[in-house]
Amino acid sequence: MIIGLTGGIASGKSTVARLFGALGVPWVDADDIARDVVGRGQPALAEIIARHGQAVIDDHGCLNRSALRAIVFADPAERRWLEGVTHPRIRQRLQERLNELQSGDAPYVLLVSPLLFESGQSQLVERCLVIDVPEPLQLSRTASRDGVDEAQAAAIVRAQMPRDERLERADEIIVNDGDLASLEAQVVTLDRHYRHLAHGAGTLPDAT
Repeated sequence: MIIGLTGGIASGKSTVARLFGALGVPWVDADDIARDVVGRGQPALAEIIARHGQAVIDDHGCLNRSALRAIVFADPAERRWLEGVTHPRIRQRLQERLNELQSGDAPYVLLVSPLLFESGQSQLVERCLVIDVPEPLQLSRTASRDGVDEAQAAAIVRAQMPRDERLERADEIIVNDGDLASLEAQVVTLDRHYRHLAHGAGTLPDAT
């Protein structure tokens, strides 16, 4: 069974994935795959350079993510173009990695992706887990973590799927507005739920 784990920026997806990992659940992170897809020598990077020039390349010949992010979040058309270049390649590599993970002994695996719904990657999973955080907290975390101002943090949040829509599409929800102990308790509960489902025993009550 494949569980899709998603949430808005700075919602705590990586932290939740590590907590599941501590319980023996393997995962693949779409962000890691996305970085590989635009790495040095990759066809996607060549397409990005052809469109935007050396302004999006750093001194080491690698993608300058901050420069590209400023472009795509300021112009929806550029964001759609970039997604058209990268998403098919990301999806192919994700599928390959998920196949590898499913060949192991774990009862279920995670696909961690900020664009699970937007990219169509939700078609690869059986259930969708959304990590939710109130927007004011999300904005402050984004600004602090990524070193951007409040306006750019807000633009990043607006470019993602609206919070209400994401929650409507969730099978399960973890609320990450408290401390680590609260987050861990929610993960432990959901791990039991998913192991139950993976063994075909039906749905447990109060899974979220």
